Amino acid sequence: MADVEQNVAVPDAAGNGSDAVNGTAGRFVSSPEGTALAYGSLLFMALLPIFFGALRSVGCSKSKNASDMPETITSRDAARFPIIASCTLFGLYLFFKIFSQEYINLLLSMYFFVLGILALSHTMSPFMCRVFPANLPNKQYQLLFTQGSGESKEEIVNYEFDTKDLICLGISSVVGVWYVLKKHWIANNLFGLAFALNGVELLHLNNVSTGCILLGGLFVYDVFWVFGTNVMVTVAKSFEAPIKLVFPQDLLEKGLDASNFAMLGLGDILFCHFFLSFTLSLKKNTRTYFYTSFLAYIFGLGLTIFVMHTFKHAQPALLYLVPACVGFPVLLALFKGELTEMFSVSDPRDCV
Repeated sequence: MADVEQNVAVPDAAGNGSDAVNGTAGRFVSSPEGTALAYGSLLFMALLPIFFGALRSVGCSKSKNASDMPETITSRDAARFPIIASCTLFGLYLFFKIFSQEYINLLLSMYFFVLGILALSHTMSPFMCRVFPANLPNKQYQLLFTQGSGESKEEIVNYEFDTKDLICLGISSVVGVWYVLKKHWIANNLFGLAFALNGVELLHLNNVSTGCILLGGLFVYDVFWVFGTNVMVTVAKSFEAPIKLVFPQDLLEKGLDASNFAMLGLGDILFCHFFLSFTLSLKKNTRTYFYTSFLAYIFGLGLTIFVMHTFKHAQPALLYLVPACVGFPVLLALFKGELTEMFSVSDPRDCV
């Protein structure tokens, strides 16, 4: 589901695009400076949603508003996820084999157009609250849709929003139209970062064991579908959606019109975040485990990029990220004599 790719190599195994899709079939050989800039930018973009999303996730956990509470991933959910992901991936593979790629991607573009606007709007909301001029009126609105009448009336939709939300929605819509019409890499990254930030903010683990189950299953899933079959590569060649972060390796030569991309699947961000976010809450007065996991993620992703660049072949990043993100904090807990305590925490909200 997730990997790091250099577009002069095998197509992205996460369904994140391909040479042909991104107009890079000419196999442009980038300069060392352009390659370093692309890899560094991917790493930086990957760290942004992990760091800020984890902090916002803990903030949501402290909230007394039930609607702001993040969803909890249980051990059962974690065990099922690789199976569900495999079925989804293989289903997409069959769809692209049977039906027209053009029409499927048209439907996907409309679907992610709506999701991207909502995700980007939600991401911008806290920032808009800080910059919105205090002297401008912030009117309140309500969208209410009911069914029935009288005592049998039932609310179907009850959504409250204000002027700031409308501004965020308007800006997000402009980005959405830009993405649909041009498929520009900057618009893709804006949507991708919004998806990642929302994902890391709104989902969290209920214990460390669940994180080990989830990442362990995805480790096997990623390695199998990348190295064991051509399913991911086939889907990657056909799938067009902002479910990856991209950065052009020929930016220095071609500017914003560059087209030779290095890519990172959002799955590499989201799945490792769940473990990192939990470690942020393991200790009440220290963030040692979180910073250890954060450095481990940097090490794992850097190792992925190094191996990919050396062998010129797309890599399943979870092959390197899972051992690093799980192994480093577990070894730290073992060294500090807190391994039992680490695995006994059942809900991070009890520790913050």
